[in-house]
Amino acid sequence: MIFNILQPFTGIATDVINYFIIRRLWHFCNVECLYYLNMSVQKEIKRITTHNLQAMKTQGEKISMLTAYDYSMARILDEAGIDILLVGDSASNVMAGHETTLPITLNEMIYHAASVVRAVKRALVVVDLPFGSYQGSSRVALESTIRIMKESGAHAVKLEGGAEVGDSVRRILSAGVPVMGHLGLTPQSIYKFGTYTVRAKEEAEAEKLFEDAHLLQELGCFAIVLEKIPAALTKRVSESLIIPTIGIGGGRDADGQVLVTHDLLGITKEFQPRFLRRYLNLFDTIKEAVGEYIKDVKSRDFPSEKEQY
Repeated sequence: MIFNILQPFTGIATDVINYFIIRRLWHFCNVECLYYLNMSVQKEIKRITTHNLQAMKTQGEKISMLTAYDYSMARILDEAGIDILLVGDSASNVMAGHETTLPITLNEMIYHAASVVRAVKRALVVVDLPFGSYQGSSRVALESTIRIMKESGAHAVKLEGGAEVGDSVRRILSAGVPVMGHLGLTPQSIYKFGTYTVRAKEEAEAEKLFEDAHLLQELGCFAIVLEKIPAALTKRVSESLIIPTIGIGGGRDADGQVLVTHDLLGITKEFQPRFLRRYLNLFDTIKEAVGEYIKDVKSRDFPSEKEQY
């Protein structure tokens, strides 16, 4: 059947053929078949680019994104086939134990980003511009971005806000650096909001978010993170934009999803928002393994004769 579908499109560019195959197969196959076909196409990509992400939205394939802060974890996530790795300023919470994302510095973000980039062969690596490195001055924003790109080898940057950071977005893009936007709950503004509750529930804030999303698209952002907003608003924004949206706590209608890896794996325990799905409970698993190690050392069971030279 696939051969018969291909015949009418002989000579057309491969990506166009793939597009029509997927559209045609939708009528003949179930969801699992379409998923398998998409995965087969994606496996041929040597390096995910912003162009690939746009094609994924066009074809209706969801985009997967997780956080990474170090070489070892990034290597695992990349080999698993993740599309985007975000070196998030959430490292301030997860890796350094701070209450908010505000304390992490540009130097620290570059350190984490460089560690991730060294591990990655396929995923697109996006780095958060930390608090204070872009607000209020587009020149400072560009200088911060250039440092991240040159010193870490990352592929793109992300920053929070809409119209208020428009000049910074414009200036970074003018240097040829891809920019991902971030709207909704913006953690760097936590003291302004005063709470981590769902944003844009009121009509005025929802309309501003909608307008900001279109502004970021017009400026040239390649994608936008929508954090902790009503699912209906996520759907409205996502369907109205050409560029992909990445949701976190925004419902299933975003073009992709992102979670903090340490939350997904159950390494953290205290953070339990409604939108989080834990796939493992590594906190207890690691704790148990370390407990066994301590017991074996104390009892002189480790090392054994086979574990010495």
